[in-house]
Amino acid sequence: MITKKTKRLYIIGAGFAGRTLVNELSKKAVFGEVVAFLDDDPEKIGRKIEKIPVLGPIRDVAMLLRMNPADEAIIAIPGASREYHKELYNILKKAGFQQIRILPGISQIIEGDAHLIQTRSIDPQDLLGRTPVVIKLKQSLAYLRNKRVLVTGAGGSIGSELCRQLLSGGASRLYLFGHGENSIYQIDRELRLLQEEGIGEKATLIPVIGDLKDSDYISYILGQLKADVIFNTAAYKHVPLIEENPVAAIENNVLGTENLIKAAEKHLVKRFVHITTDKAVEPISIYGASKYICEKMVLQAAAAGATNFMVVRFSNVVGSRGSIVPLFQQQIEKGGPVTVTHPEIRRWFMTIPEACSLVLQAGGVGENGTLYLLDMGEPVRIRDLAEQLIRFYGFEPAADIRIEYTGLRPGERLEELLWAEDEQPCETGYNRILRVDRKNDTHFIDIPALIDKLRPICRFTPGYPQAYRNSIMLKDILKEAIPSMRLE
Repeated sequence: MITKKTKRLYIIGAGFAGRTLVNELSKKAVFGEVVAFLDDDPEKIGRKIEKIPVLGPIRDVAMLLRMNPADEAIIAIPGASREYHKELYNILKKAGFQQIRILPGISQIIEGDAHLIQTRSIDPQDLLGRTPVVIKLKQSLAYLRNKRVLVTGAGGSIGSELCRQLLSGGASRLYLFGHGENSIYQIDRELRLLQEEGIGEKATLIPVIGDLKDSDYISYILGQLKADVIFNTAAYKHVPLIEENPVAAIENNVLGTENLIKAAEKHLVKRFVHITTDKAVEPISIYGASKYICEKMVLQAAAAGATNFMVVRFSNVVGSRGSIVPLFQQQIEKGGPVTVTHPEIRRWFMTIPEACSLVLQAGGVGENGTLYLLDMGEPVRIRDLAEQLIRFYGFEPAADIRIEYTGLRPGERLEELLWAEDEQPCETGYNRILRVDRKNDTHFIDIPALIDKLRPICRFTPGYPQAYRNSIMLKDILKEAIPSMRLE
């Protein structure tokens, strides 16, 4: 008779998170048997916790395991720094573990129970960038308790992570809004599984398929949903693609946001948090221009009525769909080359969970009509990032995987800006959240008049047939309105 081999598991970290995982694994023996904890704390080494021995220091024990590699290691130290996670990964990899999983270091885990469903295979993105700030998420989300919360773009990278963290907020209803059927299905399914495993609170999840470009529908659906708070993450955002499809981008990003603002005002939404990007600062691309207009539009709406409007600006997040890190991973996995646009191009990076935690905090402490900026730290040279990723996969840059420089693409610049010349970032008293004040209004733009010029290009208007989908006219209008634009 053939019996199934029991997987041997080592839990890295004998703290609260590790102990919680052991308790859960004891009830789910199908996932394997926990052989030992590995820990560096001298006070824990040599003891037994939950009848499981604690061995250490980790580096010494891992060296011994090289003779008989274990099946799987789960890193359960959510409060650890990026540097320590990187060190652990290198130790465990050399020890020959067949699989290395990690419990993501997000604030829900630090504040609450850790669960097996939250673990996943370690990824280079877990080892890149700075150590995220720890936010007391449940405390930060107190303003959302018993509220109805709508997230637009809920199936996207930022929107879906906002939804995961919002499970801890005590909202009565969480509306998952998006126009992509599959992405909304996936986040809805994931959130329900998390709830089944005891993560977060029992908010009612309601997936909503819709398009921000449909003004009648947006007004109707907000009237039905009676949302108290909106987090607007929906946007077309891939710079080179948008340069090729400028009208679609303005229609979706600008007119879609306009529809949402008007509907929020009409149906007395209490709080509207709009997500924007550093590419909106002195924009040179269509995407940047669209987000620049949206920033102005949201902030101007703040003076109109009962809704509190605010804007949160940040730069790149590590691992968002279509971003540079997943692209590099795909290129490395096929043997290269890894393509970088310029040897000196630099970008700021923040993890998606950290960015979303800060957005949620800013949404609670933010004031009406205010633009906030997340502190992005120091910019990273993309060439260095590519080399780190190549080494993560066990290769050497140049010797094994070649880096190829392809030149800046349309709409790109060597370094992005986080604030404009007429803006001044100021401390708020909240870690990594800055308030952006206007020093002087050097270039006033009549946003309603600008949108009225753009509207006939995006939507067929009787009497203006020559304007419909006319990208040349659209670019001319943007260049006239926004001095930084340098469109061809």
